[in-house]
Amino acid sequence: MPPPTSPPALLAERRRVLASVVGRTLAIPLGTPGPPLPAERLEHLGGELESLYWNDLEWENLTEEERMEGGSLPELTFPGVLALTRGLLLTEVAADALAAAEPRPEVVEAFLHFLAGRVLALREEAAGLPSEEADRAALELRMTAGLLDRVLVEYHGIAPEDVGTLEDV
Repeated sequence: MPPPTSPPALLAERRRVLASVVGRTLAIPLGTPGPPLPAERLEHLGGELESLYWNDLEWENLTEEERMEGGSLPELTFPGVLALTRGLLLTEVAADALAAAEPRPEVVEAFLHFLAGRVLALREEAAGLPSEEADRAALELRMTAGLLDRVLVEYHGIAPEDVGTLEDV
């Protein structure tokens, strides 16, 4: 089977693999009842996720803080992205919370498409650039692909320990 060449195809493939690993159909998160999120608000929240991705990625490239044998862990490399992702998927809050939960899985789904597009672009860069630039792209590819899988796990409400790493699947 040829590798996926579009973000929707890549996401479908990663979801198929994830469902196979957990042995069940993936749950689709419920959003906030009522009217859909206005386009400008959806774009703003998606932009926040993308900004956090770029900031966390750049910080890792500058500091190499989370690099380890076998690759970095998305939880350590992209803490801001994952925190906002969990917040956007939150369905319950403490009884004394000042506001109700307003899950926005549509924002996370849009971000998943962004990440899938980055994975595909980084694959091309890693294969077609001179060696030093290809090495950087390959490293960013591993980090971004790991983040994509981790966000999928969050999105579908799967405990990370039930999945392990999807890198070799």
